[in-house]
Amino acid sequence: MPIDVRRRARLPTWLLALTFTTFTFATDDYVIAGVLPALSADLEVSEAVGGQLVTAFSLAFALAAPVASVVTATWSRRGLLTWALALFVAANAAAAFAGSYALLLGLRVLAAVAAAAVVPAAYAITTSLAPAERQGRYLALVMGGLTASLTFGVPLGTWVGGAFGWQATFGLGALLGLIALVAVRATLPETPPAPAMPVGRRLAPLARPQVLLGLLGIVAIVLGSMMVLSYLAPFLRDLTGAGPAELGWVFVLAGLAGLAGGQLGGRAADRWGASRAMTTGVAAFAAVMAALTCCQLVRPVPLLALLPLLLLWAGASWWIPPPAQSRMIALAGPAAPQALALNSSAVYVGVSCGAALGGVVLETYGSGWLPAAAVGAELIALALFRAADRGRYAAR
Repeated sequence: MPIDVRRRARLPTWLLALTFTTFTFATDDYVIAGVLPALSADLEVSEAVGGQLVTAFSLAFALAAPVASVVTATWSRRGLLTWALALFVAANAAAAFAGSYALLLGLRVLAAVAAAAVVPAAYAITTSLAPAERQGRYLALVMGGLTASLTFGVPLGTWVGGAFGWQATFGLGALLGLIALVAVRATLPETPPAPAMPVGRRLAPLARPQVLLGLLGIVAIVLGSMMVLSYLAPFLRDLTGAGPAELGWVFVLAGLAGLAGGQLGGRAADRWGASRAMTTGVAAFAAVMAALTCCQLVRPVPLLALLPLLLLWAGASWWIPPPAQSRMIALAGPAAPQALALNSSAVYVGVSCGAALGGVVLETYGSGWLPAAAVGAELIALALFRAADRGRYAAR
């Protein structure tokens, strides 16, 4: 038994390098929020305008990911990651010396293009190198870099910005990117690129109805989660009276719960199959949102009493991505790399739409209705996934 435990605990170094890479990109995306006031003041723009740096990064990522996956399909994977990480390092290093908002905006777009080339490729590489029985777990670990960025990376970047100025935060991004570049070059084995074939043939599987329905399901899942996450501060304030200090601890604990949920979701995908694991996660998420809606009837609710539901919500949210990725790979077949890129784009579309629709719900009906709206989004997601599964079996 001890020998088996040691064998199971051993992870390939390339997997850790890819996890650190996704951690680096996610930290770079989210950390703007922590230095926004100082950045906006120095560049003489409003905080609303400064916040568009995040929007620009997200939109550039969403648009560039599917294009990059097609353009670089036959490139060496190590070469792709090397050049994209080098671009990312250069963009962040230059951002540390940017003296105008327009220049910084352009550099954020360059960093997003680099991320759009690397993140889907990292998922595809993980899929190709992982043992079949551990694919879900390996994907969960690489995706865990995104969750870890919220728990560790963003607080670190915010502290660096507060101590040394917002420019130092971008310097930290360049340093993290350089570490990721060295780690990838030192550990990642070369994987064969996709065989050459016409673009139309490469993209043909993406036109299958089940793939499109699956992508729409991902948009709905992320939309439902972001409707609540984007406005968690007013939601908890109205329900529990929690202030900024309490909210910070909630984010830290939720990040840890998300890390655990992602690992469990990956294991469930390996053991149960991707579709069953993903449906379980979506159903759990909807149940938690329904419970949070019911809490409005007895408010105020002590934050400690609400904390278990919040942790279940975070765990369920991050349970879903690993089986969703595995399922998309199965649906897309030979177009899996392009499907993973579109999947990443779908996530960013869901983020943008969730924040926008959540704002409408907040202004029109109040924060208490945000979980109820999220339940509706998750039910739509379940219906889309069911329809995709039926289409998949019918196509056989």
